Amino acid sequence: MRDDYVHGYGEREGRRLQDQAQTLADLLHGGLAFPPGARIVEPGCGVGAQTLELARRHPRAHFVSVDVSAASLAEAERAARRAGLTNVEFRQADVFALPFPLASFDAAFVCFLLEHLADPLRALRAVARVVKPGGALVVVEGDHGSTLLHPESAFARRAIQAQVDLQAAAGGDADIGRRLYPLLVEAGLSDVRVEPRQVYVDGSKPAWADGFTLKTYTAMIAGVRERALAAGLIDAETFDRGVADLARSAKPDGVFAYTFFRGAARVRRQGGGVDKDAGARYM
Repeated sequence: MRDDYVHGYGEREGRRLQDQAQTLADLLHGGLAFPPGARIVEPGCGVGAQTLELARRHPRAHFVSVDVSAASLAEAERAARRAGLTNVEFRQADVFALPFPLASFDAAFVCFLLEHLADPLRALRAVARVVKPGGALVVVEGDHGSTLLHPESAFARRAIQAQVDLQAAAGGDADIGRRLYPLLVEAGLSDVRVEPRQVYVDGSKPAWADGFTLKTYTAMIAGVRERALAAGLIDAETFDRGVADLARSAKPDGVFAYTFFRGAARVRRQGGGVDKDAGARYM
């Protein structure tokens, strides 16, 4: 098991990922339409939080979901069995050494993986190698620099920054959403398009306040407490006040906003040709 995933691999993190996937399902997956019979690879599937949503929404497509963590894959398989899903299989592998022939998939779905990698560009190229020419890569990432909250809190900003710094120390980038377009272009992909998908939560959206502000975002920051303190990035009093202020923004008079970015691109055909219409299904 790798130790560079700053959120850890415990039960609490698995529960947070499931809460996140359920809350963001329409925001992240809305408009995607993988066709019947398509084979899609999902690198970095973790505990299968996004896998379940993919498989449910595209019951006639087949998904091969991959992760480096055997423990996460075991949890993902259990979740898929509980959900009665038969159109997904799981493989243990590193994204940089995918055990598949060249051009063996019709598309790829990559979600919340690049932010944890020291070389996201190499990862994109590795994934593109196993997708057929003309096939689509769909990539979803967040950007912690987009976080907005009311009431504003310097303590919350310090706690968020501690998580950003931890991720950077592990080789990742919590602000990678803003880099998605240039990364896809530099990876040699074509027909690149990126769009922001913003979460906005106020007192009129109590379900989002609970599912995202509290159970997804605040829980994510709270989950790095021990690592942040051990690294000397922040003191306990400041961190705890920051987490409390994040939770405060979920109150009826609070506001919270965060932006995800979803990109879609195509693996180049020989000769550089692009199927200009095919990409419309993925954005």
